[in-house]
Amino acid sequence: MICHKIQEIEQRLARACERAGRKREEVLLLGASKYANAEKIREAYQCGVRVFGESRAQDFLKKFEELKDLPIDWHFIGNLQTNKVKYIIDKVSLIHSLDRPSLAEEIQKRAERLGKVQDVLIEVNVGKEETKGGVYEEDLEKLFEYCLSLKNLRVLGLMAIPPHKENPEEVRPYFVKLRKLKEKLEELYKIKLPHLSMGMSEDFEVAVEEGATIVRIGSAIFS
Repeated sequence: MICHKIQEIEQRLARACERAGRKREEVLLLGASKYANAEKIREAYQCGVRVFGESRAQDFLKKFEELKDLPIDWHFIGNLQTNKVKYIIDKVSLIHSLDRPSLAEEIQKRAERLGKVQDVLIEVNVGKEETKGGVYEEDLEKLFEYCLSLKNLRVLGLMAIPPHKENPEEVRPYFVKLRKLKEKLEELYKIKLPHLSMGMSEDFEVAVEEGATIVRIGSAIFS
């Protein structure tokens, strides 16, 4: 069943890439596994998904242990509390949800102790929703500049969770906004930011058309 769902998503991804004049390999399919147990993640892995994103540190640690036999590329995609950084930093390749200086400092401190450079994305609250994490766009440059000063941190791009809309087309302006913010940072700081993490089960095709390089698919795979 999961294999069938992944095949369908792959076909939709390929069509979206074609419409946007992009290659399919330019977009990473991330299995957002917050609501999936280890068994379902294992099944999705066997069906070709290699990257999974977790949102809660405690749940992630349990699944990490249960799936240790698989060479999964784990990402952390949820709101990250500063006091949880130490538990995940040696286990994830990319943190999608950096949104404040205190979190940047903690990641820097923990990464330095491990002798690693931690790849991160800055999460932008594109809809200015109080219930969501993410830096507001007017504070983005300041946070980005601060992150550039931390030697054990490497910013690879931006992430967003736009406001939920029934019609995916209504989400498009938020994806455009995130892409333009990335392009502005690249221009200002003369730096290349390879990633835009945007688009979920309901709207990933629109996100791909607007430049997403990572789509976070949960319910369309696991529900």
